[in-house]
Amino acid sequence: MKRHPAFDPPEYVEWTADPALVQAYLETIERNPERAEVVAALDEEALLSLYAGLVRNRLHDIALKRWVRTGVISKAWLGTGEEATTIGGVHALEPDDVVAPMIRNAGACHEKGMRVADMLRGYLGTDDSPNGGRDLHIGDISHHVVGPISHVGAMVPVMAGVALAFAMRGEPRVAVTWVGDGSAKTGEFYEGLNFAVSARVPLVIVIQNNQVALGTMLAQHHRGSFADWPEAFGIEGGVFDGNNVLDAYAAMKLAAEACRAGRGPVLLIAETFRMGGHATHDEREARDTFPAELFADWGRRDPIGLFEAFLTGRGVSVDRLASIEAEVESEIEAAMEEALRSRERPAPSRAAAASGVFFEG
Repeated sequence: MKRHPAFDPPEYVEWTADPALVQAYLETIERNPERAEVVAALDEEALLSLYAGLVRNRLHDIALKRWVRTGVISKAWLGTGEEATTIGGVHALEPDDVVAPMIRNAGACHEKGMRVADMLRGYLGTDDSPNGGRDLHIGDISHHVVGPISHVGAMVPVMAGVALAFAMRGEPRVAVTWVGDGSAKTGEFYEGLNFAVSARVPLVIVIQNNQVALGTMLAQHHRGSFADWPEAFGIEGGVFDGNNVLDAYAAMKLAAEACRAGRGPVLLIAETFRMGGHATHDEREARDTFPAELFADWGRRDPIGLFEAFLTGRGVSVDRLASIEAEVESEIEAAMEEALRSRERPAPSRAAAASGVFFEG
């Protein structure tokens, strides 16, 4: 993938594949026989679709950064470095499965079929954005994406309810949501998961352990290992490499199958890293606060770069990957132009604030 010095983390600008990490990438895929079987079943078309999703996710975030730098928006929440956790997981689902992404999982929106232009309109707050200009935490239920709220962790009980509906209707569908290592400590997470466990609903929860909760490093708010949590709740689960899109895909595929077989819920843990600040406004603060070694170590594990190395090792040509990237880049540029034109529309109406909101009394 082309590098963008003005917008990429500095560790990505001169990125080259580390042979030891490329080998570790392969070993991760092969370590678990069940996951290895899932990955082996992927044909070239599926692999290239995963690649396009990763690139789309990265370029979506770069588009937001461009808007921040040029004053179109004030700040943006990015998933740079964590794309594989989202893209791999969503591609493992069936079209009718429902997801509730955190704002850092924006890739789930476009990979479930939402148009990038509509996603960008969410940041612009235009009346034709997916939620009528109310908030940048967007979703579109017609694409099976439940829009989140800013209180991370709160979507766990919501999606437990969605999964309960699937079970009560006898539908072979799965609900999925993500939480961060910090939001896994909220009351909503525990209450929602406990309900899901008691009701045995088809829900997959991914703890996206990116090593930091807003500005608090993992060691400052966590003891022990997340790997022990599925057993503690008495459910199936496991850890996967959140920078390895194939490991993410396989882990989610198996988790979803367990849910469809009536063995849910399932708790997965993605080990990854946030290659920046909580949002664009505090990137420098994050660099000043957290050890440089963390950025250097995780920067060598760029999920797109390592997947490119895997693909070329499988015989996919560099030209083929460049062609896919060019197609996605054109898609993003067109989406940016389309979204910006929406600013010429009238401001959202007051009535839009109450649309879709339940009022009692």
